[in-house]
Amino acid sequence: MSKIKPSKGAPYARILGVGGYRPTRVVPNEVILEKIDSSDEWIRSRSGIATRHWASDEETVAMMSVEASGKAIADAGIRPEQIGSVVVSTVSHFAQTPAIATEIADRLGTDKAAAFDISAGCAGFGYGLTLAKGMIVEGSAEYVLVIGVERLSDLTDLEDRATAFLFGDGAGAVIVGPSQEPAIGPTVWGSEGDKAGTIKQTMPWDEYHATDAAQLPVDSQGNVKFPAITQEGQAVFRWAVFEMAKVAQQALDAAGIHPDDLDVFIPHQANERIIDSMVKTLKLPEHVTVARDIRTTGNTSAASIPLAMERLLATGEAKSGDTALVIGFGAGLVYAATVVTLP
Repeated sequence: MSKIKPSKGAPYARILGVGGYRPTRVVPNEVILEKIDSSDEWIRSRSGIATRHWASDEETVAMMSVEASGKAIADAGIRPEQIGSVVVSTVSHFAQTPAIATEIADRLGTDKAAAFDISAGCAGFGYGLTLAKGMIVEGSAEYVLVIGVERLSDLTDLEDRATAFLFGDGAGAVIVGPSQEPAIGPTVWGSEGDKAGTIKQTMPWDEYHATDAAQLPVDSQGNVKFPAITQEGQAVFRWAVFEMAKVAQQALDAAGIHPDDLDVFIPHQANERIIDSMVKTLKLPEHVTVARDIRTTGNTSAASIPLAMERLLATGEAKSGDTALVIGFGAGLVYAATVVTLP
């Protein structure tokens, strides 16, 4: 017989508050077209994107996270010192150690909250949400702050016609806390590492460090290129269109939710054509509100779902208590989908 005392947490978990931060600089497609041979019409038709936000030097990963988190904390009606854990999903915090989550936890005024970063690309918010739910039900934290934050402008090759127009910057955050009824469904998540090469960094840091400067790739101005995100667009598109609708359906089934019962659909904001295809495949009824934050925010990876959620609630397109299907997918290739009750 085990001598270990069983853990005791809340029966269920729910999202209690949401907050977002978008950098002040708005970048229209015309700026992107200064470096690539394309057109505004082509970018809009291929992705749905008209504008995106790019961070200034002052709008760091930490700064954007603190701003978004402050709004989420206020929205949840709790105090920072009540937060037991801070989970940050990002691929654009460039210090290998320490985790940026520890700085964020301190700046927010938490009481020595557990804090760590995760790297799960565009599925990172779903991964963080699942970890938060587990902590609350297990009893290791009463409230968990989950942040998705990116400065993808730092990892964008503005001369790469396939990706230059895609990425934006921003931070989205939620507070997850105890609930007396199910409000975050089972997570359907996984990875397909055999497809890892379809979205990747152009050069690993160790290779970049070891390569003689004269041998590094340069841009049209002769400047050495910083490692950037690259992707095999068609392969990623086909995977997202055909496989992620199946994952989304599995998440609905796991939660016992029929598409007719949904109020809101919040997919990762990667490409509007992917979103449209998923809506069609899932046969979502017309009453379901579909997040299309991609049009003005671009692809912000881990930040895209909470940013889209925050905007839908702020504009009144979605309301507290709505049932929403969320799904993230991206580099790895990884994915995570679940059904949630909106705060």
